[in-house]
Amino acid sequence: MSITVKDVEHVAALARLELSEEEKALYTGQLNAILKYAEQLNALDTDGVVPTSHAVPLHNVMREDTVRESLPIEKVMLNAPDEEDGQFKVPAVLE
Repeated sequence: MSITVKDVEHVAALARLELSEEEKALYTGQLNAILKYAEQLNALDTDGVVPTSHAVPLHNVMREDTVRESLPIEKVMLNAPDEEDGQFKVPAVLE
């Protein structure tokens, strides 16, 4: 598969880009180089390779959840800019 100048013009039109003739030729060459590289990758034997979603293994670094006492409401409300009846008071967002 190869990219033609017409393909580049079509994509440029979809993206609402105005390209000069030099840019069209440049992008045609660059896109064809990318496709040529992808063809090289397709030639590799990957029969014994397990598919992965990440190149390195991911490990959850979060601590385990543990049940513990909450902070006292008085201490929590010290951080509140305004409070009413033990709850944070904020400006109304609905009229």
